Amino acid sequence: MVFADVSESSALYQKLGDTAARNIIGSTLTAITALLPRYGGVLVKTIGDAVMCMFPTADAGLQCAMQMQACVANDRPGNYPVAIHVGIAHGSVLLENGDVFGDTVNVSAYLTAVAGPEQILASEATEKALSAEQKDNIRAVFRAVLKGATSESVVYQALWKVDAREVTEINLQSQKVIPRDTGSLIVTHDEERVRIDQWRPTISVGRAQECDLVVPDRYASRRHLTIKLVRTRFYLIDHSINGTFVRFADGHEVHVLREDLVLDGSGEISLGRTVAGRGEGLITFNYDRRSMFRI
Repeated sequence: MVFADVSESSALYQKLGDTAARNIIGSTLTAITALLPRYGGVLVKTIGDAVMCMFPTADAGLQCAMQMQACVANDRPGNYPVAIHVGIAHGSVLLENGDVFGDTVNVSAYLTAVAGPEQILASEATEKALSAEQKDNIRAVFRAVLKGATSESVVYQALWKVDAREVTEINLQSQKVIPRDTGSLIVTHDEERVRIDQWRPTISVGRAQECDLVVPDRYASRRHLTIKLVRTRFYLIDHSINGTFVRFADGHEVHVLREDLVLDGSGEISLGRTVAGRGEGLITFNYDRRSMFRI
């Protein structure tokens, strides 16, 4: 299973506008999916700025992913410099009405999320399924606890660039464990409930009617805060006049004013005044332990 996503697409939309960015991203996805038949690949679906593909073998998936990176870097589809990040997972999947589901799919999406621009990350199961020749194209870079597993496994990087000077040296003395997929974040206010995950990575909260969660409170700013998924962490970003108060499950309360805060575990959020000063109208947050990368 190969999942490829256009890097920093949100910034592209902000910089170039919807039409221009959509055309560039569309050209990029068209160019990389055109490579699939050469390796026996099948396009499962396009999701936003990403494509999900299946291949008959791990070798075929890795070779195609490397060619995708080379195509985007060298040919510049859409005549604009963009990058993609790719995740590869090997294993069984569930087929239903032309779509695929299961841990293998979620792991490929997770590896894509933690990969940087121009990177290809592959699971340990993928490495084990590669031929001896293709194993020469990858190297171990991280350790991770993948969804559905209880112990750490190795995450590999594919070396698709020809020039060795562009490849970062690995520090073999460091133990690099990348953040795990802790699950989606559920945010609730009164009867309104929203899930933040890969497919809805940002929500806005405030007094304005156009916010995703509307809080009609005189201490709340019109656009009070944003909660944003960045790779595998959820950040609360305050934009307000009075600040945001966050009380975690252990009772510890933090006042956030024009800065960011990582939301871990569960807790309560109050706009503009302390959590203790409110009897009702609080926003709650907690994790849904199912994968944030479910597709």
